[in-house]
Amino acid sequence: MGGYWQSLRRWFDRRPLPAPPVEPTPVLPVGRLSISSNAQMQAAYKPEPKVDPFARYRPAPGVLPVPVNVAGRERQVAFDYALPPMSSLSQWALQGAYSEGITFLGYPYLAELAQRAEYRRIAELWAEHSTRKWIKLRGPDDDRLGLIDAEMKRLQVRETFRHAIYTDGVFGRAQIFLDMQKPREVDKVLPAREQLVAPSKPLKALRVVEPMWSYPGTYEATDPTLPDFYRPQHWYVNSRTIHADRLVTIIGKPVADLLKPGYAFGGLSRLQMAKPYVDNWLQTRESTSDLLSAFSQMVLATDLSTLLGGGDGGDVLARVDVFNRTRDNRGTMVIDKGTEELTNVVTPLAGLADLQAASQEQMASVAGIPLSIYLQITPQGLNASSENEIRSFYADVKGYQEASVRPGVQRVLELVQLSLDGRIDPDVGFEFESLWEMSDVDRATVRKTDADRDAVLVDLGAITNDEVRERMADDESGPYHGLTGVAPEVDTTDNTDDDKDSTNTE
Repeated sequence: MGGYWQSLRRWFDRRPLPAPPVEPTPVLPVGRLSISSNAQMQAAYKPEPKVDPFARYRPAPGVLPVPVNVAGRERQVAFDYALPPMSSLSQWALQGAYSEGITFLGYPYLAELAQRAEYRRIAELWAEHSTRKWIKLRGPDDDRLGLIDAEMKRLQVRETFRHAIYTDGVFGRAQIFLDMQKPREVDKVLPAREQLVAPSKPLKALRVVEPMWSYPGTYEATDPTLPDFYRPQHWYVNSRTIHADRLVTIIGKPVADLLKPGYAFGGLSRLQMAKPYVDNWLQTRESTSDLLSAFSQMVLATDLSTLLGGGDGGDVLARVDVFNRTRDNRGTMVIDKGTEELTNVVTPLAGLADLQAASQEQMASVAGIPLSIYLQITPQGLNASSENEIRSFYADVKGYQEASVRPGVQRVLELVQLSLDGRIDPDVGFEFESLWEMSDVDRATVRKTDADRDAVLVDLGAITNDEVRERMADDESGPYHGLTGVAPEVDTTDNTDDDKDSTNTE
């Protein structure tokens, strides 16, 4: 019986046996990621979620005014969109979608890109060439044109538009605030311009507003036939409501209506357009540099049994260390003829220059800037010239000036006229000066051709010497600009016979 009860007690006191130890699964390190199973591997390489390109842009903290309670309800400050609470400007700055440029990258990220020379040079060159020759005023009254030109220089119109064009190239939108004498009325539409600006109330200044400080207010979003459809009537500039009529907005690369809310009603940045191509160039440049650093590799075939068998392999490592320290083109490596072999593996470098040149050409092509201007590269080859590419670039700059810059300059010109004498002369206008400049040889050839033509026309009696002189005096590019007086009379009488008679008489 004793043995029975002891067996029964052991049965009741039975405890679950501990599980046998499980061998740990070998871990494969991949960068900062440790993968220990097939499931983890699939999860690690799961594609990133697609960024919504139509998501509404979130302005920086402090740009929108504080909501006001009206009849117990919180009034929305911009269309039908409520902003989530944000703690600081840094949190807002990290919202950008770092993609391949398909969606809006965000103003903080674009500002970071502008610090790299490949990006910054794109925006700077477009701003420089768009304002390099600037405008030429035209009108019937030269004295009034002189006053207008002096006032535009006081307001630094040229410098302001250059800054705005650069800002448009970096961020996709730039605005120029028209600083008037009545700053408290900036939230209202401009009245009749004859009542707004008078000689006693000149235009104070022009100020560029970067797009991160402004956000669109109310706009029509239901009827595409209305004039204010997807065109904000107000802008919020750091909690200040400003009417759109008080701002000159420059958008060089507008986007579709569906994307406008996602781009804060701006356009496509030139930097964002060039991002995939610049990334390709940077990767090519780094890969080429790494390849040049290790294009030649010495390989020593020797006995590594002690090193691979668990030994310290000090003799082998010491041998390699001495060789690396004394390696030189004039040095000699001594090896065992029977058990060792020394070889040199060289990577061919042919074609690297072509690959780098192709990457650079891609950057220049998407920027719309010739290589001779963008990279200061001189064309190679017999009679090679980039004249056609430069002319094409100047034509693109001219189109950008007419489409994106002219409306703003025209508006400032009208306000300047009102500030002078309270009236707008419809005959006063301007034109953008041509960027193309002929060489001295080309100018001399053109003048020689014009002179031969004028000589023939004068001999035929089609024109007179005074008309030729007047044309030469009006030609601002010629050496006789501003010539005064009357052309001297030219005696075309043949006096040969009279000279002979006088000689015979003597």
